[in-house]
Amino acid sequence: MMYLLDFRIPLWLPAKVECFQRKLEIAESGLDGSLCLKPVAVTVLTTMKKEVKDVLTFFLEQQGLSNIVAATVVKKSDLFLEHLVSRLNILHETGFLTGKELTTMEIREAVSPYLEALLPEHGDTLIDMIVHFPHPPPEVKSAPRTPSLKLDRDQEKLPVLAIDSMRPGAMARMRPRAMARVSESVQIRAMTRKFPPFSYYNLERKVKPFVKFLLELGVPESDIPRVLYRSPQLCGISLSKNLIPTMKYLEELGVDNKKRSKLILRFPAMFLFSQLKINSTVSFLTEMGISKEAIGKVLTRCPNIVGCSVEDKLRPAAKYFKSIGVDVAYIAQHCPQILALSVEGNLRPKTEFFLEKGYNIEEIALMIQRHGAFYACSLSRSVKPKWEFFLSMGYPRSVLVKFPVYFNFSLEGRIKPRSGLMKACGLRWTLSRLLSASDISFEKVVKAKMDKMENSDC
Repeated sequence: MMYLLDFRIPLWLPAKVECFQRKLEIAESGLDGSLCLKPVAVTVLTTMKKEVKDVLTFFLEQQGLSNIVAATVVKKSDLFLEHLVSRLNILHETGFLTGKELTTMEIREAVSPYLEALLPEHGDTLIDMIVHFPHPPPEVKSAPRTPSLKLDRDQEKLPVLAIDSMRPGAMARMRPRAMARVSESVQIRAMTRKFPPFSYYNLERKVKPFVKFLLELGVPESDIPRVLYRSPQLCGISLSKNLIPTMKYLEELGVDNKKRSKLILRFPAMFLFSQLKINSTVSFLTEMGISKEAIGKVLTRCPNIVGCSVEDKLRPAAKYFKSIGVDVAYIAQHCPQILALSVEGNLRPKTEFFLEKGYNIEEIALMIQRHGAFYACSLSRSVKPKWEFFLSMGYPRSVLVKFPVYFNFSLEGRIKPRSGLMKACGLRWTLSRLLSASDISFEKVVKAKMDKMENSDC
């Protein structure tokens, strides 16, 4: 027999945790202050760890790893498995102390949501985190780029494909033409460094069917390399058991067939989440007052909201907005991304900033409802500098209540240049007209005004 002491393992434990460590649970009982020890059989812990291994293996397979690779990762993750067992101890403390053996369903319901919550946080380094736990995963140097390749994207630029790790001529046989574009734009080495299991994926059975799936959903050929680079593990996920059912489920939720590609491009990791996780987000949005017809539009506009914890992120943000008088249903439908912001790290500091500048809470709530996206701007790098420049423009402060989108325009690229030209020409436009006018319209008015000034001088 062994005895169990309830102690909690932090995420980055500084010392090695030994398997089946002897623990003591000291519980005061009786009136005489005597102590009793709660025995727990070793077999209970052994069975529990085996169940946790199965849950972790299944989770890794869902992320695209083959059964062999997933088993190898789990075999190297003893400390992480101990961490998961410790969490079970915390969640089921009463039963654990009495020696009760948890059911498979209880273990899965406790472990699976925790693993899914780690996915958005660690992303492509999740496997490294699991293997190297409790130490931070080693940094991976980015692969060198091919200097002769002309890149046509500002973000996530991908170097040329290195095919030396593949069977000769394999990529040359890829069809349709999108396959050729993949061969021109994606570097296998870079992707395998980012996500090592990618090197195990079979070209014919995994990569090509996934590319074909993307094309059928309307993803442009030119964007397929970007999807693969952001979420290479999607190639390993079963089309029939995961990808197609998830897409069908999203369509049932109201995602427009014509906008499926936009959802994928914005957040390809959506397909890494279970329908249970997606449904928890949908249930939250419904609870906030979003109609069933609008759910699909919200998921299309801001699909990464699915990756946020409902209890740790979305609900606290919704509660905070409600406390200052904001219509949560409205912002959840029109600007759902701000519900993913930290209350203490993002939301409250901005509210306090505007209160200090003389705005009342009702005006701040109105600004958020009119254009909540400005609350996602950095306070120090965006809001404060733009506020300081706004004071020099000569507009009354009440203008920002009507036009809070001001904070989303580029200070150096739009606000300062247009303000300078307006003053030079002697124009006096409203703030909304000054910044919202198209470049052509603005330049046309400025040119006409300057020509008029030159003629009057003559």
